Amino acid sequence: MKILVVEDNAAVRDLLARILERIGYVPVLASHGKEGLANAIAEKPNLIILDMRMPIMDGWATARALRANPHTKNIPILATTALARPHQLKTCLDAGCNGYIVKPFSVRTLQRKIKKLLAAPIAEV
Repeated sequence: MKILVVEDNAAVRDLLARILERIGYVPVLASHGKEGLANAIAEKPNLIILDMRMPIMDGWATARALRANPHTKNIPILATTALARPHQLKTCLDAGCNGYIVKPFSVRTLQRKIKKLLAAPIAEV
């Protein structure tokens, strides 16, 4: 299964790629929202891990664009964010994300969220 990681921080992006490989997924990488949107259309991943605070095209705009595109509208999106207040997390869901994970997070928590989203791709987790 392919998981698209859209993350502007190269160290975090590479770490997520290594973690995903270790737990049995094929990572596809993008460094900003526009690249992520293009990769989602081209690669048709099973899940998208989307950083919310990025230059060029932030995660909120990316999530809305993914939901508006017929080729990507049903791909589950897991938001990653350092913004942990309830109203901030709600904005992730309002933009079209199916769930979120607050940075920093453990590999175990990431794996659990991925499994839940892949089992119920349209449900909020």
